[in-house]
Amino acid sequence: MFEHKKFVGLDDFFKELNARPEKGVYFYRVCGYNEQVSEFIKKYYEAARTSGVIIEGRIPNPDNKNLAYFEEMMGMDFRMELEFLTVKMKKWLPRMSEYQRDAVCGSIYNTLSELRMQGKNDNMLKNCYIKFMCWLYYKFERVTAQLGESKVPKILYEGDISNYELLLISVLSNAGCDVVLLEYNGDSAYLNVDPTSAMSYKLDIAGLGPFPPGYSLKKMRELQQAEAGRQRLYGAASKFSNCTNAWIKGEGDHITELKTPVSERGTDPRMFYNIYTRINGVWDKMTYQNDLYQMQLEMKKNGRRVVIIDKQIPLPTPDEINNVPRKYYNNPDQMIGDLGLQIRYGNNIELQRLMVKSFVDVMLEECQAEENNLNKLTNKAVYIICWLKRYMAQLFANWRMPEIACFIYMGGCRNENEAMFMRFLARLPVDVLILVPDLNGTKCCLVDRLLYEQNCAETLEMDVFPTESAQLQMATLAYHAERELDTLMYQDSGIYRNRQYSKANAVTLKTMYEEVALLWKEELKYRPNFSTVEDVVNMPVLFAKISGVKDGDLEQYWGSIKEMLTPDTFLITQAPYINSNSYNEMKSYSTEFLKRGVLQRRIIKNHPSFRYSFLRDEIQDHILDKLQLLIDSRMIKGTFENGTEYLIVATIMNLNMDMVRKIQSFDFTKTNPKLIYINSSERMISLEDSIIVAFLNLVGFDIAFFVPTGYQSVEKHFNTMVMEEHQIGQYVYDLNVPDLRRFVVKKQPTSWRNRIFKRGK
Repeated sequence: MFEHKKFVGLDDFFKELNARPEKGVYFYRVCGYNEQVSEFIKKYYEAARTSGVIIEGRIPNPDNKNLAYFEEMMGMDFRMELEFLTVKMKKWLPRMSEYQRDAVCGSIYNTLSELRMQGKNDNMLKNCYIKFMCWLYYKFERVTAQLGESKVPKILYEGDISNYELLLISVLSNAGCDVVLLEYNGDSAYLNVDPTSAMSYKLDIAGLGPFPPGYSLKKMRELQQAEAGRQRLYGAASKFSNCTNAWIKGEGDHITELKTPVSERGTDPRMFYNIYTRINGVWDKMTYQNDLYQMQLEMKKNGRRVVIIDKQIPLPTPDEINNVPRKYYNNPDQMIGDLGLQIRYGNNIELQRLMVKSFVDVMLEECQAEENNLNKLTNKAVYIICWLKRYMAQLFANWRMPEIACFIYMGGCRNENEAMFMRFLARLPVDVLILVPDLNGTKCCLVDRLLYEQNCAETLEMDVFPTESAQLQMATLAYHAERELDTLMYQDSGIYRNRQYSKANAVTLKTMYEEVALLWKEELKYRPNFSTVEDVVNMPVLFAKISGVKDGDLEQYWGSIKEMLTPDTFLITQAPYINSNSYNEMKSYSTEFLKRGVLQRRIIKNHPSFRYSFLRDEIQDHILDKLQLLIDSRMIKGTFENGTEYLIVATIMNLNMDMVRKIQSFDFTKTNPKLIYINSSERMISLEDSIIVAFLNLVGFDIAFFVPTGYQSVEKHFNTMVMEEHQIGQYVYDLNVPDLRRFVVKKQPTSWRNRIFKRGK
């Protein structure tokens, strides 16, 4: 019989019997968890799997077939005698050695004797004996056949153990077997059957906490299998590894660290020493550009390979994407393993292995962020491979340890794909330098535990790395002082530079009729609801239809319109302005310019017939933005129903040049251009006129329709009423519009009251 001993360390469980601090067996229950316990359970599970028994859930009670077989082979007699048990055991488990049989039978006899002393009658003892015999035969024969050997057999039990299960396992433990009980719900269930802990010891080591939710042997096996599968993704390990940032002193600026020769960074031949840093802001506005210029010259002089990217990493082209063959994948591991095969570097197998490892590491991290979106994960993997193939020759041509290339990204990561590629490169023999000089610009979205940051106090608007002397522009101290003054004056102050903003949205005001004339000549920044949000201007504009003639007074009517004419007003006095039958060259290109409802901007801007190519880039973008918005809003009847969207494109691509010039000179915070459209007859406004009017409203024009007849006009072609209509007086027909630019309003005779009060002044 073996005594239960206390271990010195958990590794004692795996020592042979004669090598243990005290000769004996271990019977412990584990009801707490930490990393040490986790590793112990994994190791003990393997030992029990190869030389013992694992019980997940209760041991099944003998069923009718088990009992019938036992009765047929052994009979149902029972005597509370050691000799009886020995004879029966020899017949029941004939492969047991005499030593093993004596040990097990002696342990069973002692257990039954204790039960008798507790008041159990012979019938109860018989039932216990039969249950033990069946369990030994069907569940534990593997353990009994190893008892007494130098390598101690193991039992691993998971769950809350019952009384008879504990008795039998204790029998086997006393006969020479190690036992570990896993109690995920704590120790209380065990203490119900063994209140004094007479049969086992409770594991008590430092740092134990509760088991993780859902922890089980099954879950552990699944994780191990997944881990083993993922290890296969890496393939053969490289004999080189990265030492990223750990070698730098961290006291000076990172540019100095970046220029440190590779030979002075570290001495371990198995490691490459790279830097992975982001510098926010600039250390000195006067020297920043020159410092960068001299840095890249010095690196190239020393033979280092340098890749410099400005503003954004160009997206993979269709050809690059098509050169990455893909299959149908059922899970992320399958996808990562297959696409990892696309990474090839024939000149150096160790570098290829580093690339594969970095690719797998980064993609496994992405799996946690994109748990259920395999298609998005696949696209990300393709992006990495496309960019790697694009820059591989520039970074790694004829690479040999311990060479370190340099990848410089001016402006910072704009999206998660760029950030992912930076994380990938930083785990290769590459210095990765990310520069974000403009603290007021777009923030770099890269987050990485390896990334080292340098934060500088000064800011500088700069988005191109100074690679050539012709590009190097040094600003004077006065220039920077002026820029700082600009920031103070024009940042949230209500004062704006000329053309400070390049993007704007029109917000149509609902007004009373009297307010139209009051607001008409007022600058946008003084109007209600004007605002600037994140470099976009919200422009309050007027869009009104004035029907009728106030008091029927034509003199006053034409005079009020003349007062609204400004140098920026485009005046239309006869409908229609554009005849639907007029020739428009752009109609033949509209299907090329618009596909699936989306403007093909690159095609439009590069087209030889594009009439607005001379405009500033931001104005071209503003025009195309509002054209896309007009199409998307379906404001014009027939859009995406009968091809009207193509007419919209053709009409806006063929605007009157005077109208285009007004858009070009438009400053979004100041006085906006105007359109006055007078329709005094029964002639209908064309669809093209309605398209132009709707577009100019979105661009930011103030628009006033004067319709003395009260007839339906531009709204006939709108899906919704987007303008405010004001009924100001009686309808008047068959009017001829005078030359308003030369129109002179006759002075009204002065009343006697005015003459009296004027004399008194």
